[in-house]
Amino acid sequence: MTNIPTVRAFCEAWTSRDPDTIVALMSEDCFYHNVPMAPLVGRAAIAEFIRGFLGDAQTVEFEILAIAEADDGTVLTERVDHFDYGGQRLALPVMGSFRIENGLVSRWLDYFDMAPFAAMGGE
Repeated sequence: MTNIPTVRAFCEAWTSRDPDTIVALMSEDCFYHNVPMAPLVGRAAIAEFIRGFLGDAQTVEFEILAIAEADDGTVLTERVDHFDYGGQRLALPVMGSFRIENGLVSRWLDYFDMAPFAAMGGE
């Protein structure tokens, strides 16, 4: 059995822009680390972060360029995450690592450069 469909569904959930829909695909004690930032643990903390991260994004799309699964079930994604903030568009290259347990994301690491956010006036 492969974990790739679960990761694809998780990435697709971001188009909803709804933190509750997104975290519903995570385990209750999910570990999430946007590597330039501090790690988070648990659905509630992750949903709060996602709310702020998305802000008033009008559209979100995680474009998967490549996806692979390791022997231990870890799924790796090369993505470009697209955000549209009322005409300001951001295309963020990302490398992601996902661990799936019982059909839910239990560990999620994303590696990316914060410079595109800074260029938009973010952190």
